[in-house]
Amino acid sequence: MRAVAIQTFGGPEGLAVIDLPVPRPSAGQVLIAAEAIGVGGVDAVIRRGTLAAYGFTTGHVPGGEIAGTVTAVGDGVDAAWVGRRVWGFAGLGGGYAELAVAPAESLVPLPAGLSPADAVTVGSSGAVAHFGLRRACFAPGQSVLVRGAAGGIGIIAVQLAARGGASAVAVTTSSAARGARLTALGATHVLDRAGQAAGDAPAGYDVIIDVAAGPDLPSFFSRLNPNGRMVAVGVIAGYPPPDFAGPMFAAFQKSMSFATFSTDTVPPAERRAATAELFAAAVRGELQAVVHDVLPLAQAVLAHQKMEAGQVFGRIVLVPERSGSDPRAIACAAIER
Repeated sequence: MRAVAIQTFGGPEGLAVIDLPVPRPSAGQVLIAAEAIGVGGVDAVIRRGTLAAYGFTTGHVPGGEIAGTVTAVGDGVDAAWVGRRVWGFAGLGGGYAELAVAPAESLVPLPAGLSPADAVTVGSSGAVAHFGLRRACFAPGQSVLVRGAAGGIGIIAVQLAARGGASAVAVTTSSAARGARLTALGATHVLDRAGQAAGDAPAGYDVIIDVAAGPDLPSFFSRLNPNGRMVAVGVIAGYPPPDFAGPMFAAFQKSMSFATFSTDTVPPAERRAATAELFAAAVRGELQAVVHDVLPLAQAVLAHQKMEAGQVFGRIVLVPERSGSDPRAIACAAIER
């Protein structure tokens, strides 16, 4: 099968299309013939080598979420999954491929009316936004600032906060055009990347959902109201400085709090239930999946170049280009051998 792997850490040009054997699902896993593959910010972080200390090496195939058809199952997995169209979460790698394995416990059936591209746009981003707001103890009537709102997580966080009855939903973004698009999705105030805005934007917020992190994170503590909560759900701008909590302690009397959040800490059954509801909301038209572009798998370098250039609003989706052969037959034949 064809896959995209990291040949050298650094820029997008370090990605390359390679041939790999079709993987065999282990116990508790399924094999999925991908119809759509989500390109996420964490893929770029891994590609740059930022997480090399955590065991990522050259040859790593990025990609965490895929949508397609289950072609085979490992031991202990109900064979009834075979032939079903699903969304699956592969973790931190393996998704940039024509066929990929994913834990059976991550699977969510694709409802009628939801395309594979929309599924990988809403799937993991939606879960992070949903549970990130819950981690921040967001409640109706509270104000929310989403930092780094033009990406997949930020776009859904804006919509969920607005649907959840936020008194204000502010966003940081890089241009007026992006601000206008976020306003159409539920944002009430548009700030620049430094958190500055003209007009009647609130001076402080009860909740900050931070997708970016990076060196500017500490400056946003001044944007928290008393008892305000900042939750970092991503590090697309890199890690914050070691002394990032200094401003929070300097304003000790405001009782502010900071937390990181990963969906790895959410039980699988809760993740599946939340993702299924997000999919249903998208089908009902209550949640918009914003797909920036759909590119062939072989153009993964271009997808990452667009991300590096800050050109992406929403999610880029990769689509495998297959020959006339049925990928399910190819996968089953490879497994039987």
